[in-house]
Amino acid sequence: MHLSDKDYIERWGKAAAVRCLKTAAQTAVALIGGDVVSVIALDWPQIVGVSITAAIVSLLTSVAGLPEVEA
Repeated sequence: MHLSDKDYIERWGKAAAVRCLKTAAQTAVALIGGDVVSVIALDWPQIVGVSITAAIVSLLTSVAGLPEVEA
């Protein structure tokens, strides 16, 4: 089955976005940890910054190809 360029780009974009968001969420969860005393005490700017960086790295890695989007 041959996908049109537009269809491939659309499928790739959706798959890359899902991976990107999952990576950001997983990074935030790892940084928050399980021994949190108070949500207010967390360093939210750092958590957001590291999560965004991880999401960008995920997106850039997706450029190499996504196995779930085969042409």
